[in-house]
Amino acid sequence: MQRLFSMFPPGLPGVALLLLRLSVASALLFDGYAHKAALPVWILGAAILISLVVSVGYLTPIVAVTALACHALIWVVGGAGSDAVTLTVILALDALALALLGPGAYSVDSRRFGRRLVVLPPS
Repeated sequence: MQRLFSMFPPGLPGVALLLLRLSVASALLFDGYAHKAALPVWILGAAILISLVVSVGYLTPIVAVTALACHALIWVVGGAGSDAVTLTVILALDALALALLGPGAYSVDSRRFGRRLVVLPPS
């Protein structure tokens, strides 16, 4: 599982990845809410669940790609105007960047799959 994540940077880079995760999650929620009249309930439920999982940082690379697919599904099913194309591309790039960078130190992934210090007892 370690190969799925490149690293878990703490400090300001970790905060930046936390903000990127929150940005992807909120963008997916807002996009689903904006098209709620045209979307089936299961797509809205999936968007809410994916947003929650991205926010806490669980299996981030996989879920970020899923968020990208859900965002594309909302865009196709819900319809998009010409002004929404630019926003859609920017949000897709955010999700792709999150999938490539990983979750950061302030995530569930970091707690579950992060590097650990193994202390051997004295012999």
